Amino acid sequence: MKEKFKMYILVKEEVPVGKAVVGIAHASLACYLKFQNTEDVKQWLAGPFYKTVCNVTEKEFEKAKQETDFVVMTESTLDNAETTIAFKPRAEYPKYFKFFRLYK
Repeated sequence: MKEKFKMYILVKEEVPVGKAVVGIAHASLACYLKFQNTEDVKQWLAGPFYKTVCNVTEKEFEKAKQETDFVVMTESTLDNAETTIAFKPRAEYPKYFKFFRLYK
């Protein structure tokens, strides 16, 4: 069975919806561009290329930044606050990622 590669994108819960949508788009593209030449991204692009977008607290966001291979996006209209973080697509994530709330 083929491994299921996924990109996680985390959005701070206090980010307004309009800014969150822009941040998600920018994070996805920035993450792809940063890691496009890695084997994991090549496997992810072979499809299907899953993305999971989650709403997280400030504390969850900071904990996730302790992981590896990610990009953090800021928003200039929010005083350059960090708003989103996207992780290089991979087959395995830390167990606690499964408990993040899906973005709605």
